[in-house]
Amino acid sequence: MHQPGQIDKVMKKQTSEEVKKNITREKTSIDVVRYLALQGVAFRGRDETVDSKNPGNFIQLIKYTRFYNEEVNSVVLENAPKNAKYTSHVVQKQILHVLAKKIRKQIFEDIGDSKYSIIVDEASDESRHEQMVIILRFVDAKGFIQERFLNLVHVKDTTSKTFHSAICSTLASFKFSLHNLRGQGYDGASNMRCEWKGLQELFLKDFP
Repeated sequence: MHQPGQIDKVMKKQTSEEVKKNITREKTSIDVVRYLALQGVAFRGRDETVDSKNPGNFIQLIKYTRFYNEEVNSVVLENAPKNAKYTSHVVQKQILHVLAKKIRKQIFEDIGDSKYSIIVDEASDESRHEQMVIILRFVDAKGFIQERFLNLVHVKDTTSKTFHSAICSTLASFKFSLHNLRGQGYDGASNMRCEWKGLQELFLKDFP
């Protein structure tokens, strides 16, 4: 029969091993998300179950990783507890959110209090919801021109006032000063020229 001290040691050892396994699972998912995001490819498949022939790039890359790494193989997918697999869509989005936050922080540090321009375009997604892409253009500390993707913003319509409000709120939310805005670049599509022109005028009115 185990003594109280021995039981404590066993429990601590089990807890330590579970923590180590969780860290391995988390790190694997983070590394896979980083790779897929860097390559700009889709994450999900039609059927992400273990036996699926088309589980998507996220699950498939975890399977590929486990093939060459026994430590990973022993703790991921079907070898992981149901409540700690770290492969769900929610977990993928959470990891992407953290990475995006770190990247935007780095962009802010790179620009600092310098002047910058914006490049904006709009498009409809598959569900026909309007969305707007905001890119920042600036000169870095070494004198090179850089362009950085800042955010994808969903908008209710494509009027100049809606775009103006969305751009201002987005820049402000990431702590970019509108007083440092020095240039605007927009899509030249004929069906949007009037709205882009109106948007330019709104910014010029606020910051001549």
